[in-house]
Amino acid sequence: MKILVAEDEPMLLKTIELKLKKEGYEVIATIDGREAISKIESEQPDLVISDIMMPYASGLELTAILKKGEKQIPIIILSAMEQEKVVMEAFELGADDYITKPFSLNELSIRVKRLMTRLGKS
Repeated sequence: MKILVAEDEPMLLKTIELKLKKEGYEVIATIDGREAISKIESEQPDLVISDIMMPYASGLELTAILKKGEKQIPIIILSAMEQEKVVMEAFELGADDYITKPFSLNELSIRVKRLMTRLGKS
């Protein structure tokens, strides 16, 4: 299974990438929203994990793009913001899950597995 990770904090991006690769996933790491959009189009990932605040395109913009496409790619949003308004907007746009930073890599792994099982993609 192919997972695209969009995160503008290089250390966190690398940490998530290593954890998911260790779990057996193919990982496409992107550092901003523009790169993520390009890679989504060319790589066709099975799942997107995106930070909410990134240069060029936010996680909310990515969610809107993903949910308007023919292939409804699931997305997990990562954010340091716990504001209810932002969380609600993410879900209204179609986000499949929302994880508040800081988070455990094991929690992320479990949420990825649970989401993929629920969608029949595991």
